[in-house]
Amino acid sequence: MNALPPAHRTTSAMAVISLVFGIASWCMLPLVGAIVAIVCGHLARGEIRRSQGQLEGDGMAVVGLVLGYVQLAFGLLIVLFAIAALVLGLSIGFGSSFFH
Repeated sequence: MNALPPAHRTTSAMAVISLVFGIASWCMLPLVGAIVAIVCGHLARGEIRRSQGQLEGDGMAVVGLVLGYVQLAFGLLIVLFAIAALVLGLSIGFGSSFFH
């Protein structure tokens, strides 16, 4: 019997970092955490693809990417709503009799 020992696979450190910062982007570090999660997630997925089966963690990298991108989109929506509120608030707030 020529049974080969199972190949030892390790988890990509970049995938773990992406997942951790993706979670942190929702808890503590909104902008920085999202950017780190996205960058590390893309780097991890490339590293895992090039490793020819020696690295695992693609799922963690994808979750980190999703959390990072959704946090950035959410932050962008908040900024856009804040800008719209300022513009609309300034256009109707000053010089009108709405608040008198």
